[in-house]
Amino acid sequence: MDTADARPTPSPALLKVLEGAVDLHTHSGPSPFPRKLNHVEASYDAAKIGMRAILIKSHHHNTVFDLLAMRDLLKDAPTPAYGGVALNSEVGGVNPSAVAVAIQMGGKAVWGPTVSAARHIEAHSHDDGFPTAGSNLEEKEESIYDASGNVSAETVRVTQLVAEAGILLTGGHLDVESQKAFFATAKENGVKRLILHHPDFIIGASDGDVEELLSYGAFVEHEMSMYHPGVPAPGFPISQLVDWIEKIGPERTVIDSDLGQLANPYPVDGYIYVIQQLLDHGISEKDVRQMICHNTAYLLGLEDSPKAS
Repeated sequence: MDTADARPTPSPALLKVLEGAVDLHTHSGPSPFPRKLNHVEASYDAAKIGMRAILIKSHHHNTVFDLLAMRDLLKDAPTPAYGGVALNSEVGGVNPSAVAVAIQMGGKAVWGPTVSAARHIEAHSHDDGFPTAGSNLEEKEESIYDASGNVSAETVRVTQLVAEAGILLTGGHLDVESQKAFFATAKENGVKRLILHHPDFIIGASDGDVEELLSYGAFVEHEMSMYHPGVPAPGFPISQLVDWIEKIGPERTVIDSDLGQLANPYPVDGYIYVIQQLLDHGISEKDVRQMICHNTAYLLGLEDSPKAS
């Protein structure tokens, strides 16, 4: 970890709000994309603000294997780290076998296609600010549909596996209509933990779309990276996040870091800055903790309900 970086120090009052937070969107390494810190460092860093757990996300590989390989280094780590798999080209796309392996090895999340989703590829071709690895990873478009345009048997099986394991499923960067079909299938097969990522970035979901996706039981995730001045793009104003919270309600909103990239702030620093901004803009401590502690703990499977105990 680069100790030369100037790091913000949270006030005691802010630390009290942050205590027990769960980050469902940590981008530590290894990864084909350059990372600021590895998974072990991320765990120790998270402990600085008393985080309860972190979920390690990679667009390219099953992070459960990383954590198992690092288990000797993580055995005394203060913040538990969990992994999962994203259904991109690198694991065979919407691949039940990749999901089964992740689950069997202790995975807590399955992300729908992200960098391999058609919507992501389209948005990225217009320079949406999403990073590139600087090399050709031989990625191709992945879909939840079969050749006839129906939800594929592989997609159905993925949702069944997720439901049986009781873990988290997200829509990734799929387009809105694909996410609706994905979530409808997931709900039909018994998936309880669902996330819609950043509806106003890449996904392009309208208020009506979000309302429909919520009807399947989804929570809406907003990412601190999009509201932190240390991240060049998209550079949303904090008022936009406040508007989302007021529109959807804290009971169905989650806020995670989406940080750890080499050029961006540390995940912990995202929490310190963005959560203080929300408090300064009138979001109550109770509502903040609902979004960063209770909802996230439920989605990671640490609690049976998102209700505060």
